[in-house]
Amino acid sequence: MKIAIGSDHAGYQLKDIVVNYLKEQQYEVVNFGVDNSTVVDYTDIAIKVAEAVGSGEYDRGILICGSGIGMSIAANKIPGVRAALCTDPYCARMSREHNDANILALGERVIGRGIAIDIVQTWLSTEFSNGERHVYRLGQIADLEKRYGGKG
Repeated sequence: MKIAIGSDHAGYQLKDIVVNYLKEQQYEVVNFGVDNSTVVDYTDIAIKVAEAVGSGEYDRGILICGSGIGMSIAANKIPGVRAALCTDPYCARMSREHNDANILALGERVIGRGIAIDIVQTWLSTEFSNGERHVYRLGQIADLEKRYGGKG
């Protein structure tokens, strides 16, 4: 699985921990930055990762900022992206099973390192349930993207 990962200045320390974990687990990981505390706009990073995932170049993406909120909002503006802000493994599992989330958003200032790894592990190991109601709802989301200018 090919994973795009990125953070802003408020999430780079947790990003480094997650990158190391992913590499230990033999995932192919590409770091879209940043790697220090120099202030950057989270939207710039979110767009890069979301475009990479939305285009199909990467299977999944992970975005990390202080709260995870800004990253998830920005990423969800890109057609084909279903970014989910998760603060616990249950949300991570549901985001995959029911919503087929392809980007995980995390907040470094919200969760600890141990729970972050549990969330990432759960999110990556959970498959989309492919149930009829979930597929139908994803179709509704795709229709919204088309209606409001997305490529779908």
